[in-house]
Amino acid sequence: MQLERKPLSVADSTEGLPRPPTPMWKKHGERVVYSGYRTILNRTYTTPDGVRDFEIKAESDVAVVLALTPGRDVLLVREFRPGIEEWLLELPGGNVDGEEDAVASASRELLEETGFTVTLRHAGAMVDCAYSTRRCHVFVGDDATRLHDSAEGLEVVLMSIARFREHLRGGQLTDVGAGYRALDALGLL
Repeated sequence: MQLERKPLSVADSTEGLPRPPTPMWKKHGERVVYSGYRTILNRTYTTPDGVRDFEIKAESDVAVVLALTPGRDVLLVREFRPGIEEWLLELPGGNVDGEEDAVASASRELLEETGFTVTLRHAGAMVDCAYSTRRCHVFVGDDATRLHDSAEGLEVVLMSIARFREHLRGGQLTDVGAGYRALDALGLL
């Protein structure tokens, strides 16, 4: 399974930094070793330390939304996370489905999870983790409007910006990086 991706734009963050000598890593191939709720790939590379295998999560991109109400509260949803077996207050978001673009996914997920709609602007994309193919697309929006209850039966929680900053510092949500990226895009760090 080969995923085609556009590289993240890193021009601003890496300008002036030394580049590693090339080629340091050479990919020899990959194969699916598990396919269920998650797909795990085995990728083989020649590295500076020799030939090595890596287990990689093959995952679709996600879109995450930091939406503010007219009262300047952050919209969150309470969701159960089976990995840690806990309920967390999360930013709305989810998978970028099929041919859908990231902004369409962000709008759809916000509406499904919270019942709110908002005009979104892209705050950037982030690498999810070193051993995943996933990119996280972060969106922000002001003056979110409620159209209906959550279509997914989730509890919607409004949190002040100051309390949301504390929530991020506490690390009790899966998209901490996206939260900081969104606050920075809104000029609220």
